[in-house]
Amino acid sequence: MTGKLSQLESSIETIINIFHQYSIRLQDRDALNKKEFKQLVTKELPNFLKNEKKDDKAINDIMEDLDTDVDGQLDFQEFSVLVGKLTEASHEEMHRTADPGVVGHSHGPGFGKGCSGPSSSKGDQSHDHGGHGHSHGNHGHSH
Repeated sequence: MTGKLSQLESSIETIINIFHQYSIRLQDRDALNKKEFKQLVTKELPNFLKNEKKDDKAINDIMEDLDTDVDGQLDFQEFSVLVGKLTEASHEEMHRTADPGVVGHSHGPGFGKGCSGPSSSKGDQSHDHGGHGHSHGNHGHSH
């Protein structure tokens, strides 16, 4: 790819790299088993799945819901459903917490801004749209 990645492109690349950071730990290098999924949720989603990350049953239930081919692990396509659901839930939360005095389209804090996270398949990584972005380091992976 030529040129600097946009913020969205960089964010997509970050999601892929984080998935592989955990999927390469055990067994299938392109899928998350239960242990890898729990590690990812605990470490990478501490604000969005606050209650679930401490509860093995809740994490197992989330994984079962996402594991559409019922093979006991999550491939990237199955994992991306979680990312989509978390994104959607956080967007809703940002609208719910928006300052009612602001004219036009505005966002309040999402689940990552100290709010208690939603349960199960709701929650998400969010950021403030108030003019400042956030950056994630460049982490590559290879197969």
